[in-house]
Amino acid sequence: MEDKSLKEKVDLAPRSPGVYLMKDAAGKIIYIGKANDLKNRVSQYFTGKDTRPMAPFLLARIADIEFITTATEKEALILENNLIKQHHPRYNVIMRDDKTYYHLGLDPHVFFPRLQLVRQMQNKKARYFGPYPSGLAAKETLRFVLSVFPLRTCRDRDFKLRRRPCLEYQIGRCLAPCAKLIDETAYKKLVDGVLDFLGGRGRPLIADLKKQMAEKAQNLDYEEAARLRDRIAALDHALEKQNVDWAAGRNQDVFGAYETNGHFQLCLLLIREGKLSGKKSFVPVKSQADLNEVVAAAIEQYYDGGADIPPEIIVPVNLPDSKVIEEWLSEKKEKKVILTVPVKGDKKNLLELAQSNARSTWEQQHKKDEQKITALQILQEKLSLEKPPRRIECYDISNISGANAVGSLVVLQDGEPDKSGYRRFRIKTVAGADDYGMMREVLTRRFARSDNLPDLIVVDGGKGQLNVALAVLKELRINVAAIGLAKEERSLSLRNFPSPGGRGLRGGGIKEILPSPCPSPPASAGQAVEEEENVRKAAAKSEDRVFLPRRKDPVYLSRWPHALALLQRVRDEAHRFAVSYHRNLKEKADFLSVLDSVPDIGEERKKALLKHFGSSNIIQSASIEELQKVPGIGKELAEKVKGYFAK
Repeated sequence: MEDKSLKEKVDLAPRSPGVYLMKDAAGKIIYIGKANDLKNRVSQYFTGKDTRPMAPFLLARIADIEFITTATEKEALILENNLIKQHHPRYNVIMRDDKTYYHLGLDPHVFFPRLQLVRQMQNKKARYFGPYPSGLAAKETLRFVLSVFPLRTCRDRDFKLRRRPCLEYQIGRCLAPCAKLIDETAYKKLVDGVLDFLGGRGRPLIADLKKQMAEKAQNLDYEEAARLRDRIAALDHALEKQNVDWAAGRNQDVFGAYETNGHFQLCLLLIREGKLSGKKSFVPVKSQADLNEVVAAAIEQYYDGGADIPPEIIVPVNLPDSKVIEEWLSEKKEKKVILTVPVKGDKKNLLELAQSNARSTWEQQHKKDEQKITALQILQEKLSLEKPPRRIECYDISNISGANAVGSLVVLQDGEPDKSGYRRFRIKTVAGADDYGMMREVLTRRFARSDNLPDLIVVDGGKGQLNVALAVLKELRINVAAIGLAKEERSLSLRNFPSPGGRGLRGGGIKEILPSPCPSPPASAGQAVEEEENVRKAAAKSEDRVFLPRRKDPVYLSRWPHALALLQRVRDEAHRFAVSYHRNLKEKADFLSVLDSVPDIGEERKKALLKHFGSSNIIQSASIEELQKVPGIGKELAEKVKGYFAK
């Protein structure tokens, strides 16, 4: 499109709120923006009033502009955010956080509720706690809470079908509401305790538990009193750890930012009930945008993704559309939300802490990136490669005596997993436990398409697997470097380890560290047995070997730990990916229902039968009349089922 036509479009732009989409000569959207007055905002690009460093880059590439009007500026903000997620324009700030956020959810309105991990807060009747900075933190909290308050952990469907206590009850981690071993009143006390503890009301909860413990002891119910005593001790210990306290019980999110050479690192501190509950870091972005635009993009994209919205959000700079963002956040939360730029006091201290965390995160990531570059350069040198292996593919095979055999392909791009390149292979042409044949099939299927070739292929195994890979590459005339990575088991002599008394094991061997017939304190015997176990564990030492083509002896990279760790990482990831697929196939085969073989019984009717009777064993002994009571099972089909089992 000519400049004259572009100028005419700008002159005819609407004077209303909306979104503008800037496109390049190929028609691709390169930037999406919002405005309260579209004509006034877009004209600033062409009159030099937009002083952002990004403006000249956009101006040089714009070939067309499209306008979408909205009723309000808030609607424009929502539309802009949705279009950015859809088109991923090159010059917009796209924020990604480095962790998945989790919540703990409990719906007190259901029958015997349970506490569980959730990613999305979809049930409006439920109570949610969090967010937690990682899945590990959330799981640790869940594990602790359930150890103190033994709520059920089974799914609702299993809970309805179960008639007797499961293993969780036997080991003391559930009170078996399924078997009516606890009534609703007592169970509700546990639920209330969970809600109080996770809601930050731990001290009043402990006071109430102490009162209950005294009553139980007075009524001579010492067993229940002891359980309450242990619960109080665990809660006391947990509350002692929560010594970082601000803002007198407020809920706040604090955005800290660090900027250097056009790179932005953002960090978010989560303050819940006045306590620092976690930290989230965003993947650093490189942009010509201003800091306020980066922070605004982070806020819009983060809270639009379902994150918990607190009443107050502390930010490092004034945002250009702060009032619109506050209105949008308040509507999502259904309560008033404010954005604050503090200048003094506790809020300023919190902001400085978030800024410090952002800087520390950037420095750690920068150091990590340098280590990756160095590791790739070392691999290039030590493995005699033509260039640093920026794209590494690793292959592994998983099977049990040839059954449910699978292969896996995982990818490291610049030292980081590229999950879009992961592939799973179900072995089709190889029978029996033939790992070499399976590796050949996987590699042949992968390199039958020669797109996006790697810089280095790693096969999990020694010379045999490497020779298979080299043969496949030669047959397909593909020029890619390949290595084998294998463990070497080396048994160490027990005589190299000292006994507890300072003597070696030579001569007497293991017997010298066992308890003597003479009387000795039990602690010494226990220590001797522990020493023996440590000796046995240390007796097997493994070191990874790297096998190269046309080289007899393996290469050891233990002197270059970062380079070795990179290869071990991709090998372990390939093994994990293969094993998980193998387990899935094996579980499907193991749990294949006998109903799958019954004529005219599809998936829906099978589910209906199992839901009605509970198990295939009960179905086999059911009469035709009982079978007909199942929805979708008529007399003719009931007779087929009964006849099949009669055979």
